[in-house]
Amino acid sequence: MEGIFLFTALWFGILTSVSPCPLATNIAAVSFISHRITQRNTVFLCGILYTLGRSLTYIVLGVLIVKALVDIPVLSDFLQRYINKILGIALILIGMILLDLLRISLPVPSVSENIAKKLIEKGAFGSLLLGIVFALAFCPVSAALFFGGLIPIAVKAQSGIGLPLIYGVGTGLPVLLFAFLVAAGTGYIGNLYRRITKVEFYTKKATGIIFILVGIYYTLAYIFEII
Repeated sequence: MEGIFLFTALWFGILTSVSPCPLATNIAAVSFISHRITQRNTVFLCGILYTLGRSLTYIVLGVLIVKALVDIPVLSDFLQRYINKILGIALILIGMILLDLLRISLPVPSVSENIAKKLIEKGAFGSLLLGIVFALAFCPVSAALFFGGLIPIAVKAQSGIGLPLIYGVGTGLPVLLFAFLVAAGTGYIGNLYRRITKVEFYTKKATGIIFILVGIYYTLAYIFEII
């Protein structure tokens, strides 16, 4: 079961990373880093620190939310009774969002170009800060996957650090890949972006279908108790 939780957290992170809004954010981060830093090896290092910044943000959010839900007696007792029921409904809703059957309008926070440039001017440490700032810019898909998908699983596994860490690494994988390409001096980032966008369409649809099916199973098993 632990392996399934780890894989799910990683997949949530990867799926988040290839969604249009987070992917555009990640590419913007690489663009800022590569244009402000001339040494190729430093660009890759900054990509690692950017990913670390994203992971630290999700760890802090995960620890705070999971600890509050697990340690507060009233919430803990409620979750012990209803976590599987909540998870079933959450998976169905997330699946509907991934299949574009349900649309959620969220105010999307943005980071101005001036702020990003100021952070990058701080060097490697600025890349870490940029990862933290960009991680907080939740889009509807990333918010659904993190708060609606990862957090219930983290509560069920009582893992406020491990699963958010794996999720954060997954969200930063494109940045590491793009930073590696920049460091290697290749010019195929545009083509790679288009290919990832195409893959994202199919992976999101497939994942949405799986989520709905698993959510239906949980709903039938724990809400209606007919399985």
